[in-house]
Amino acid sequence: MQLGDLGAFEAFFARYRGPVFRVAVGLTGDRQLAEEILQETFTRAHQHRAGLRPDVSPLPWLHRVALNLCYDALGRRRPSVTPLDVTAHEVLRDPAAGPSETAEREELGRIVREGVAALPPKYASVLVLYYLQRMSLQEVADTLDIQLGTVKSRVHHALRQLRAVLEGDHRFGGAWAPVEDDPLEAMDAIEAQA
Repeated sequence: MQLGDLGAFEAFFARYRGPVFRVAVGLTGDRQLAEEILQETFTRAHQHRAGLRPDVSPLPWLHRVALNLCYDALGRRRPSVTPLDVTAHEVLRDPAAGPSETAEREELGRIVREGVAALPPKYASVLVLYYLQRMSLQEVADTLDIQLGTVKSRVHHALRQLRAVLEGDHRFGGAWAPVEDDPLEAMDAIEAQA
């Protein structure tokens, strides 16, 4: 990207806007705040465009900037909506589900979003990047600039904390309980294989 090439920067923005916005929405739960974070992230990218290498993907750097801006924003105030709101609904939506199934999934989704919102940012960020953004564990480590073992540990602890929240929630009349086909157990198994 040349310093005066506005067209190249517009193409850069168009290419990386979606992943950066999804991370911001996933962590803040607030689309308006996520838009502000998106703008600030790309403002910083524009300011530092001379330092961006064309042979290396800028996405880890962009994610890191967006995550830091999310942490700053969340430190100033709690989100008005729970994280993962719209993005998770779009990713997890089952078009073949009937109305009662859809309502039950939406309620479970709200419970999970509240659980993720209650996690410390270091745990919420690894869950958002790994499960929502579908990054590999190594990509999460590179994005957050931490060791791979630390990512695995944080995913493990985040899932354990999230499990405790889900097991303690009685909005389904105690319907959530560990079962043989527990999706969180499946996530743990995936994590152990990676």
